Amino acid sequence: MTEGAILGIDPGTRKCGYAVVAVPGGDALELGIVAPEALAERIASLLERLPIRSVALGGGTHTAAVAAVVARLGLPLRVVDERETTLLARRRYFEVNPPRGWRRLIPRGMLLPPRPIDDFAALLIAERLLEEEARAKAAGETA
Repeated sequence: MTEGAILGIDPGTRKCGYAVVAVPGGDALELGIVAPEALAERIASLLERLPIRSVALGGGTHTAAVAAVVARLGLPLRVVDERETTLLARRRYFEVNPPRGWRRLIPRGMLLPPRPIDDFAALLIAERLLEEEARAKAAGETA
């Protein structure tokens, strides 16, 4: 596993979440949400500032179109299972942004975030690729 960063992308038809995660360590370097038509420009901007070595793309809605954008930029790409990322992203959002005031009295499972959470879903997608790489490395070392 080389040093650098992984760009996680949660593809969608109206918006795409993205998250850049440091390797090793998994620290989130940047999160955001953009329109699909602005994704190529945003990735190019990220490439200028961050050492992105590969892309983890969620295998759901709009995957093929986003994969084509990534391919044009010449980045290595892995499609990652994005099952349950929306539910887990909501949980992660509230871990980072705990409810305040009367909202803290409501069980978190009943709360809806006040904004889209596609960036947190992208973070989970990037973390899944990191976990896959760590498992593969551990299997290679023990074999």
